[in-house]
Amino acid sequence: MTSWPILLFVMCVSHITSGQIRYSIPEEMKKGSLIGNVAQDLGLDLKRLRSGRARIVTGESIQYTELKTDKGILVVNERIDREQLCGDVTPCSFTLEVILENPMELHHITVEVLDINDNSPSFQQHEMKFTIGELSAPGARFVLPTADDPDVGLNGLQDYNLSPNDNFILKKHSNIDGRKYAEMVLQKPLDREEHHSLSLKLIAVDGGNPQRSGTVNIDITVLDANDNAPVFNQSIYKATVVENAAKGTYITTVNASDADIGSNGLIHYSLPKMQSNIVSMFEIDKITGIIFIVGQVDYEKEKRYEISIDATDQGALTDSSKVIVEVVDVNDNAPVINVMSFTSPVSEDSPPGTTIGIINVKDLDSGDNGQVTCSIDQNAPFKIRSNLRNYYTLVTDSVLDRETVSDYNITVVATDAGSPPLSSKKTFHLKVSDVNDNAPVFPRGVYNAFITENNSPGVSVLTVRAKDPDENQNARISYILEDSAIGGSPVSQYVSVNAESGVIHAVRSFDYEQIKQLIFIVKAQDGGSPPLSSNVTVKIMIQDQNDNAPQVLYPVQTGGSLVAEMVPRSADVGYLVTKVVAVDVDSGQNAWLSYKLQKATDRALFEVGLQNGEIRTIRQVTDKDAVKQRLTVVVEDNGQPSRSATVNVNVAVADSFPEVLSEFTDFTHDKEYNDNLTFYLVLALAVVSFLFITCLVVIISVKIYRWRQSRILYHSNLPVIPYYPPRYSDTLGTGTLQHVYNYEVCRTTDSRKSDCKFGTVGSQNVLIMDPSSTGTMQRIQSEKSILDEPDSPIEVSEMI
Repeated sequence: MTSWPILLFVMCVSHITSGQIRYSIPEEMKKGSLIGNVAQDLGLDLKRLRSGRARIVTGESIQYTELKTDKGILVVNERIDREQLCGDVTPCSFTLEVILENPMELHHITVEVLDINDNSPSFQQHEMKFTIGELSAPGARFVLPTADDPDVGLNGLQDYNLSPNDNFILKKHSNIDGRKYAEMVLQKPLDREEHHSLSLKLIAVDGGNPQRSGTVNIDITVLDANDNAPVFNQSIYKATVVENAAKGTYITTVNASDADIGSNGLIHYSLPKMQSNIVSMFEIDKITGIIFIVGQVDYEKEKRYEISIDATDQGALTDSSKVIVEVVDVNDNAPVINVMSFTSPVSEDSPPGTTIGIINVKDLDSGDNGQVTCSIDQNAPFKIRSNLRNYYTLVTDSVLDRETVSDYNITVVATDAGSPPLSSKKTFHLKVSDVNDNAPVFPRGVYNAFITENNSPGVSVLTVRAKDPDENQNARISYILEDSAIGGSPVSQYVSVNAESGVIHAVRSFDYEQIKQLIFIVKAQDGGSPPLSSNVTVKIMIQDQNDNAPQVLYPVQTGGSLVAEMVPRSADVGYLVTKVVAVDVDSGQNAWLSYKLQKATDRALFEVGLQNGEIRTIRQVTDKDAVKQRLTVVVEDNGQPSRSATVNVNVAVADSFPEVLSEFTDFTHDKEYNDNLTFYLVLALAVVSFLFITCLVVIISVKIYRWRQSRILYHSNLPVIPYYPPRYSDTLGTGTLQHVYNYEVCRTTDSRKSDCKFGTVGSQNVLIMDPSSTGTMQRIQSEKSILDEPDSPIEVSEMI
């Protein structure tokens, strides 16, 4: 870095001392770069700068400089861009004042900013387009765009250059203000037929070191002029025409080209009017050059025609050519195809050689012109057979496949042997009917799906799809679940498949802990006869849910005995009391367990490890701590939502077992008392329930028995007569009736023949009630029962 300090003058006015210095620096200096030694140039001591509280005052919004009072130097504070600061003004400078106090001093500093070549010449547009006619005279001028360069002096715009070419040169000029511009001058005439367009580059360069430049593209389009005559591509054209050719028959096409374009290259074709016989026989399309027949061509009248053709462009430039037409005498009758029979559709499994149709071909010509041959126009799996003269059979030549080609357009061509031969065509549209020769195909060999456990039965899991290239019923696919076993159970107990849509549903709710994946096979079967099928493997992965709470393995929670962990009173901080061990049958983060202390006799004494479940002391055990300590630990998994389990841990703070036993005796007795009380309550409830059910059964049985007896008496038509045996007395003496009534009724199987029986002695058939009994009745049967006799009436006795 170079600076040029210039001390101009120092002057004193009253009590204010002032001075002025000037520095010159290049633009774009880095922050902190040295501008000049102000203290040295102004003859000031560094102590004076500090004691005078030297500072810089500028009128600019940007503080470009900074005064280092400890060193007495002026440095760059912000990057200085000369173009931004001064634009085109030269020289470029800014002024600042250094102020000191006690006594007051004011020093003016002018900093001149020197230009560097940091900007390239640039054009306002990236490309410029000109349209110039090819007949433009040399010397034509075309003003080119000017370039701008913010730099000044040698670093500014100095020159223009044009890329090398054969047609244009560059002339440079300067405006009154000194700005340079350039003109492009045509030096050599343009030829559109040689180059229809030109691409040049205008380059603007400055005088800096290193030199910078800017470029603009110049695209020149050359306009056409009518400076070329039409030219035929052949001087003589030859063609032939058969006699009796119809009007409008195509003869040939002549073609002329013009190197010009647009309207200058538009060509019209014509026939000379002086050829009267030609004009009446032929005509030419003035645009396309197609020659066709407009009269009747007869070989016997004229065997050859010579036609002169003129080609004229829009500028009346012409060229001529000749067309020689030879008239050929040939047969003028084409074969005629008649269809005798045709079968469509034909099954795709038809064997080769199957007859599709029979045709008859006739030609009115004679000799060789009447000899006809038939063929198929395109490459198709068919062929023509000739069994009789003029009769042909259309048969299949190979196996058909409807899935490849479903229908055919068979074109039969009949050609005679004339010269030139005449031919006719007949097209047959044949459809191929489908057979079930394709099995359904799955796009994938294996389908994979995921389902979360505890799903709702019937939920849709995935859809399998198969395609069958056959059609109609042969392409109708049904989906079937193949029989297989999963965990010893049929797969149908787990999933089902919709036969029409292929949607697979879950039949039951899945449990990840019991089964983690289902692998089964789905068969896709079409509706053909016989049906064809294919299989695909389906894998359903069951995803775990947090549906299981943690299980505590240790400490074991016993119902009858009390388990306690001992902690000596000498235990130090961090003493391992015990460890809670738990597991979670879930997987993943659902099985990540954390341990927390929920309740404790003394929460300040114990803590539980969050991850390992270790119970440790967190302070020194003292004599004041109770012997019995009860901790409740919560084990929680990491599922969403989380599940938890609790475990009670009994801790004995003691140094000996007797002390522990004495403290925990009452607790044990209370526990046993509560257990015994629960047992007796359950036993009493069971006994009461049993007695209630027994009574209910007995009452219902008695009711049913009495109902049946009443129904038997109700349906009988016999009278009921009370009978009082002699010497009979009421032995109970507590009934509401004075006597015990004895009824005897004799009945046969037919109630209409029943009668009463009174011949039995009362003492022989008496119900005796034992007063000491609880209601049990004894019945003394007579030695001879009337029921022992065949066909005897039935005796019914009842005591009320």
